[in-house]
Amino acid sequence: MRVLVTGGAGFIGGHVVEQLVANGADVVVVDSLTAHNGPPDYLPPAAELRVADLTDERAVQQAVDGVDAVCHQAARVGLGVDFDDVTGYVRDNDAGTATLLRALWRRSFTGRIVVASSMVVYGEGRYRCASHGMAQAQPRTVEDLGAGRFEPRCRRCHSVLAWTQVDEDVPLDPRNVYAATKVHTEHLAFLYGRETGAPVCALRYHNVYGPRMPRDTPYAGVASIFRSAYEAGLAPRVFEDGGQMRDFVHVHDVARANLAALESSWVGACNVASGEPHSVLEMAAALGAGFRGPVPAPVVTGEFRLGDVRHVVAAPDRAAQALGFRAEVSFGEGMAAFAHAPLRA
Repeated sequence: MRVLVTGGAGFIGGHVVEQLVANGADVVVVDSLTAHNGPPDYLPPAAELRVADLTDERAVQQAVDGVDAVCHQAARVGLGVDFDDVTGYVRDNDAGTATLLRALWRRSFTGRIVVASSMVVYGEGRYRCASHGMAQAQPRTVEDLGAGRFEPRCRRCHSVLAWTQVDEDVPLDPRNVYAATKVHTEHLAFLYGRETGAPVCALRYHNVYGPRMPRDTPYAGVASIFRSAYEAGLAPRVFEDGGQMRDFVHVHDVARANLAALESSWVGACNVASGEPHSVLEMAAALGAGFRGPVPAPVVTGEFRLGDVRHVVAAPDRAAQALGFRAEVSFGEGMAAFAHAPLRA
């Protein structure tokens, strides 16, 4: 099977490519390498690398020729700096996906398509009020966050809501630019599937971490930012009160989920998560414990970003049923290893 992996030199894409090649697939990678100084040394020699931006119509049209399946990982990720990033996100994520799908359309492609999505499409997770049952969390305000009121409250009785697992059938509610582009990526891909009959699966990654994660930039994940702080001998700065609940899933498991999705006929969205929720402060502490020798304790700062959400904890059941996927790397094992794993400059 010949598989096109967009963004195949990136953090997640590189691990997908490694596992595909190890399983005997013929892999072609399209990556702009804008985040690299030349081709990364971890790309398997057997993978065919085409250096091109995903909005380069000619290069993408050539890359899709002869492929049996597509694994679309290329994207600008993270919360970014501020709204000034909007055009970059839309160009890379929306226009890049559109260019890829049009190239597939012109080839009359009806093979398997797996697209990388994200938990951010949910906005806030699911919540329950002790008095009124399931309740939707309202968008948080600067006034509440500045006053340290981080927990969502019931709009009817104003009591603090309790988080519950979020499944794939809840309404999508993107609350930052990156999230909006990921929703659009899903919509475009599923529209392509309906028009052509191509089976499309969107994998909604939760907080992915692991070796070769990008270092601390505004586009990096929180685990990478904390890891870089520890390496510099600094205390990680934990925003809000550190009680934000997340599902941290290892990149090796995420790559396995992609292979499972490529081999499956499932059409629809699946959470890719560990099923083992932890708070951001717990993650910082577990990561620090993995370092050899003493490190500074995490500092809870009360800082906040309006585009962040409070709690997002995934229900992993659909991926288990539809794809046969369950995460294998435990939180403790993964964080201990991540403390010493190589990061990407």
